[in-house]
Amino acid sequence: MRTLGTGNHSLVVSELGLGCMGMTYNRGPAPERKPMIKLIRLAAERGVTFFDTAEVYGPSSANESLVGEALLPFRNRVVIGTKCGYAASNGEHLPTLNSRPERIRQVAEASLRRLRVESIDLFYQHRVDPSVPIEDVAGKVKDLIQEGKVRYFGLSEADADQIRLAHAIQPVTALQSEYSLLSRKHEDTVLPTVNELGIGFVAYSPIGRGYLSGEMNEHTKFADANDNRISHPLYSAQAMRANRELIEILNNYARNKDATTAQIALAWLLAQSPSIVPIPGTTKTNHLLENIGAAKKTFTHKELASLDGELSRINQGGL
Repeated sequence: MRTLGTGNHSLVVSELGLGCMGMTYNRGPAPERKPMIKLIRLAAERGVTFFDTAEVYGPSSANESLVGEALLPFRNRVVIGTKCGYAASNGEHLPTLNSRPERIRQVAEASLRRLRVESIDLFYQHRVDPSVPIEDVAGKVKDLIQEGKVRYFGLSEADADQIRLAHAIQPVTALQSEYSLLSRKHEDTVLPTVNELGIGFVAYSPIGRGYLSGEMNEHTKFADANDNRISHPLYSAQAMRANRELIEILNNYARNKDATTAQIALAWLLAQSPSIVPIPGTTKTNHLLENIGAAKKTFTHKELASLDGELSRINQGGL
C-alpha cells in the first residue's frame, strides 16, 4: 500500500491504481461497457484500490458512470479520484477550461450522482485555469470538504508555485501529473515541492501511453483518428526511433528479472519514492494483470544506480 498526503490529509491506496480514461475516451472507439465493468471489478478483486476517472472522459460523462457502476460492490474498500476544471464536454475533445467556483460545485454534485457515492474520495482540479486564482479553487474545494461532499483535494499538472498557493488554503493530498521514463520534466521543481509539503504524486501515463511496453516502434500506426497519440510529438516516427535505445535498456533489465518491459518501467517509478502511485490505464485483461505484477518487481540499490547511470548517458546524448 502507499500513502498520498500526510497527517489528517492522508489517503491510503494500493501501490498501483487503474486509469480508466481509455475505456470511454481518447483511444478510438470505446470498448463495450460490460467487458470494462468486468475489467474494473477484476482489478478490485486483485487488490487494486485506487481508480481514476474524470467528468470529461467520454460523452455524457460516460467514464464516471462506468466506474461508479463497476465499483458499487466494492465501495467500502476502494478510492475513486475524479476531476473538475472544464466546461461541459461532448466527449470528443477537451472543452475550454472553467474552474469558476460555481462550476466546481456543479461538477462535484453531478459526479456524486454518477459515481453513486456520498462523498468524492479525491477531487482534482483537472488543469490550472489561468482566469481563476488557484486560491479560489482551493477555497471552493475546502467548502465542499467541510460539507462532506469531498474528502481530499488534488491538483493535476500544476507547477511548484501553484501547488504552494493552493496548499496554503486547503492542504493538497495528491498531485496527478505525467511521469515516466519518457517524461521526466517534473523532477527538477515539482517533485521536490510535493516531497517537501508531504503531497503524494499520482503518475499518469506511466508506461508512456504504451511506448514503454516495447510493443511500439517508428512503424506503429494508430488506427483511429481519435487516438490522441497521433498528434503527440513523443509518438512521431522520429521520436520513437530516437528513443529506441531506452527500450533496449529496459528490455535487458526485463530479461534479467523475468519481467516485461512495461513492468520494469512501472517498477522504476515505484522505486523513486514511497509516495508515488502510478495509474496505468488499459482495456485488456492481460495488460491489467501484467501491470499489477509490476509491484513484485524490485530493484536493489546497485541495480537502480546502474539503470539511472545508463539513462543519464542516453539523456546526455540528447535522446
